[in-house]
Amino acid sequence: MTWVGDPRLAATAEAARYLDAAFTPGARLGTVYDDPTTPVVVTKVEQVATLRVPSGRLVVDAPWHDDDAWRYERGLPTRPPRELAVGIPAGAHPVDVAWTAGPYEFLGRHFEGIECAATRLRLHDEPVVAWEVGLGVDDDIDGLQPGGSFRFASDANVGCFADAGAWTTLSAPFRMYVDGSPVPRETERLPHEGERVRDDSRQADLVTFSAESGGIVWVGRTGTGDVAAVVVTTGLPGAEA
Repeated sequence: MTWVGDPRLAATAEAARYLDAAFTPGARLGTVYDDPTTPVVVTKVEQVATLRVPSGRLVVDAPWHDDDAWRYERGLPTRPPRELAVGIPAGAHPVDVAWTAGPYEFLGRHFEGIECAATRLRLHDEPVVAWEVGLGVDDDIDGLQPGGSFRFASDANVGCFADAGAWTTLSAPFRMYVDGSPVPRETERLPHEGERVRDDSRQADLVTFSAESGGIVWVGRTGTGDVAAVVVTTGLPGAEA
């Protein structure tokens, strides 16, 4: 049976094109800002970590929020994490980053314009045939405008994938504050300033990634409806996806 999704969640043609191309080396994602003659091209897709999600429940959110720092310091309750409404296969899954290059000049200097186009939690080897908005458990689908999307915010331009069942333990190192300032945390360092926190008692992980102003979450489906990937693209206004 062919899977049929909710049309209210379906990605626009423009967003789907971006998502299909983002993890295809050599694909063109657009052009350099203010220079329509220079393309932005996907240069490589790099696996940066493996994420264990034994619960099959996935958080895609910022690991901390600056406006909650006073609550962290006082041990007060904070907002729940943004858990996806859709479940994923329990187990260990690779985390990939797609890199692009868009050369430009500024004040007489040349820059390669290397940027992160998207970050992906890869769940299935079958190809994605449809993309949809990554609905959170607390999101109201009836409030989603045509062509709209839901996103998470991040003051520090950091997002994360994490097992929802172990969220309290996994997010704790990012939420240690004294006198209004974060305490240096001991986490596993990953390429490109990423971090990983492990909860070996639950065989669960949290992995951070770059997310400008937060991120828009997309779910890729196979032809039978299985979740093949969860992808985060930039949360900046006006981005294609």
